[in-house]
Amino acid sequence: MLKYIAKRILLTIPVLIGVSVLTFSLIHLIPGDPAKSMLGTKATETQLKLLREELGLNDPYIVQYGNFVGKIIQGDLGESIQSNESIAYELLQKLPATIELTIFAMILAMAVGITAGVIAAVKQYSWFDNISMTGALFGVSMPIFWLGLMMILLFSVQLQLLPPSGRLSSSIELETITNFYLLDSILTWNWAAFKDAFFHLLMPGIALGTIPMAIIARMTRSSMLEVMRQDYIRTADAKGLKKRIIIFRHALKNAFLPVLTVIGLQFGFLLGGAVLTESIFSWPGVGRYVYLSVLGRDYPVVQSTILVIAIIFVFVNLITDLLYKYFDPRIRYK
Repeated sequence: MLKYIAKRILLTIPVLIGVSVLTFSLIHLIPGDPAKSMLGTKATETQLKLLREELGLNDPYIVQYGNFVGKIIQGDLGESIQSNESIAYELLQKLPATIELTIFAMILAMAVGITAGVIAAVKQYSWFDNISMTGALFGVSMPIFWLGLMMILLFSVQLQLLPPSGRLSSSIELETITNFYLLDSILTWNWAAFKDAFFHLLMPGIALGTIPMAIIARMTRSSMLEVMRQDYIRTADAKGLKKRIIIFRHALKNAFLPVLTVIGLQFGFLLGGAVLTESIFSWPGVGRYVYLSVLGRDYPVVQSTILVIAIIFVFVNLITDLLYKYFDPRIRYK
């Protein structure tokens, strides 16, 4: 097991090198001048030249990439061009918001998706099967930005039930310990903050979890149908075992490996792909941080953030692989 984990970690090195090269190249192909973004349109050419020299933007591509990799190896993600703050510090402030949103969205997606997939498989061709799979098709096809805007229009503007943006109302005070607002409100016994943070989390969480929910539902149904046609399921049924035991202990556990793969991939995608959701709901997470950095041509922030997300994605996949053994003890890691 340890040998397998060490091998997987070593294999991530070329992946991360490729990600860094690709990110660095694409960022420098984006039109626009970071110096102009910082100093504005009224800046003189002399001021622009001085700033470019200070930021190292006049250096050749290879030199700039070498400096970037050298800092990363030393554990230095650099400083933001826009704020002059440490990128590592800013990421630590914003990453909990993204992780909290992603975990909430995935819990919602798993709860609804797996339940709907199991029921649809057990009651194949029933009205529930048809409705749930049609809903899953709409869920996969629906653009997140459209869904987010419609939810804000309905629940915030028309019904005034949920807050349209942010993580916490300005009137609510919360002592931050971990920067995970739901957890902090529980640790400090601040139930008003918990309720407010939960209501702020609802709409972006539902919008972000819609696509994974649909994918998990379809995958669960497909995998369950395949397993339920196996001989050992018919044998268990013939022995008189309760339907609930057959479905959950025998069928679902053996059908869960493909579903687990999808969950792991979707969790990684959500961590790095919440840009639209966070931008629409003004959620102060990594996605919105990257979006604003792209608009401001803040190269160091975009490069470092994408690299950090790639590292997280790789380790999420590793954890997913290790969980396979729990659901299928026959798996051996070499």
